Amino acid sequence: MIWKKQQGLLLGWLGILLQLVVLTECAIRRQRIQKKNNTDAASFPSVRLHILDEYVVVHNGLVNVTLSNPGGMITGIQYNGIDNLLENDYKENNRGYWDVVWSKPEHPGDIYDKLEGTSLHVIKEDENQVELSFLKPWTSSNNVLPLNIDKRFIMLRGSTGFYSYAVFERLEGWPDINLSQGRMAFKLKPKLFQFMAVSDERQRIMPTSQDRERGQILDYPEAVLLTDPENSFLRGEVDDKYQYSSDNKDCQVHGWISTNPPSGFWIITPSNEFKTAGPVKQDLTSHAGPIALSMFFSTHYAGSPLIINFRDGEPWKKVFGPVFIYLNSVSEDDDPLTLWADAKEQMLIETQSWPYNFPMSKDYPYAEKRGIIAGRLLVRDSHINQRLISARAAYIGLALPGDTGSWQRENKGYQFWTQADDRGYFVIKGVRVGKYSLYAWVPGFIGDYKYNAYINVRPGNTIRLYNLVYDPPRNGPTLWEIGIPDRTAAEYFVPDPNPTLMNQLYVNHAEKYRQYGLWDRYTELYPEQDLVYKVGVSNYQIDWYFAQVNRK
Repeated sequence: MIWKKQQGLLLGWLGILLQLVVLTECAIRRQRIQKKNNTDAASFPSVRLHILDEYVVVHNGLVNVTLSNPGGMITGIQYNGIDNLLENDYKENNRGYWDVVWSKPEHPGDIYDKLEGTSLHVIKEDENQVELSFLKPWTSSNNVLPLNIDKRFIMLRGSTGFYSYAVFERLEGWPDINLSQGRMAFKLKPKLFQFMAVSDERQRIMPTSQDRERGQILDYPEAVLLTDPENSFLRGEVDDKYQYSSDNKDCQVHGWISTNPPSGFWIITPSNEFKTAGPVKQDLTSHAGPIALSMFFSTHYAGSPLIINFRDGEPWKKVFGPVFIYLNSVSEDDDPLTLWADAKEQMLIETQSWPYNFPMSKDYPYAEKRGIIAGRLLVRDSHINQRLISARAAYIGLALPGDTGSWQRENKGYQFWTQADDRGYFVIKGVRVGKYSLYAWVPGFIGDYKYNAYINVRPGNTIRLYNLVYDPPRNGPTLWEIGIPDRTAAEYFVPDPNPTLMNQLYVNHAEKYRQYGLWDRYTELYPEQDLVYKVGVSNYQIDWYFAQVNRK
């Protein structure tokens, strides 16, 4: 009896000690982030601006950025003793830039526009901040994108990087157009940047553009079999930029690492409010080149439903960004992979700072001009539980008013998403003023939820929605089911790829489905007829192919 009491006391003290360790670690991490975020800017050199005939140079003693004048193309980035992080072999308008792919309804062929500005305006210039605007207004020319474009670049004192955002605008009565893609692109120096990081689990040494040119093109131009790469360890692998895509919700930081000198180039996306089609829309990140992308909208993985169509002179205005181009470095004695850990830490700082309080555009509202939505979502399904069920980990978001599930196709407005806690409570902060519908889906339950009233967000207002109840579609008790309704298909059978067409990164990997050519494996596994799933006998983890496609 005494031993049991002592054992219980010991376990109790161990539990308290473990909690103290966890709390201490969290406190240290929080202090480190706060210290990094609250560095005394006055201890760093002032931000300086130099305007030349053909260039604009902004520097703060840590990083030096050169842009074309008045085009606003990023021609050079100097950092950590490197004369230019961007590849000098490319033309100056093909190193760091914004671009758009668009078309005319009457002529569906794509038109590519790099959004070169026609005039430069200094929006703010003091010792702590420089903000530049490169304007590209529409003229009535038939072959010019009918949008007013305002590209902005910001450099802050003490910051190892710079911010960029853009305002796209159409006035009423302007010509009809289709927009299929908008992004920022950076083409880095291949002799320096050879290691790419997209997530903790997706990091690797990458092939070069020259490696791809010497390779064998497979079923589509983006997929290449590396037959003679400079790095022999890559021989026989498949390289495909789509293998490195991410959901919007997971694409907060990605980029490249140089080992000599140890330096990192990162694109940090602090908010997805300006992206289209919601949190599970996939898009490109970084890929062989080395190239780093910030995708704002595209038709990737969705096709024509996500083309932004403007008809009958519809007006429109939207702010894309800011995104943060973050640069970091370590000493020669340190592990270059720590640059990824530092980039993730900086990402946390940026997301915690959103919405920013320094962009100068009148179209970018600060926190006090935005609203907050809070509430709780419950699920009513009497065939599972007679009581209301907490919508644990539900995805809950605001988007333009539309039908249930329309957020997946919505592409003109802003979207604001969060995940509920274990009890279904949620808070959505930093919501722009406007009229929205509230949408949701709950992992483990089929269907989509939509709140039955509009949400009108006003500046500084907090809207509390108490117990919202979702009734999943159901006509009776469940007879049988295949899989888990969580919009991932991760539970189904994913085969190994053809051993001659592999990406070694995805061997024994949770995202093995990204391997090339798995569509052909279906025919190989089921050469005579499509698979047959026997209810009560088959196991969907091994018997249900994750993507059933046409057999050849």
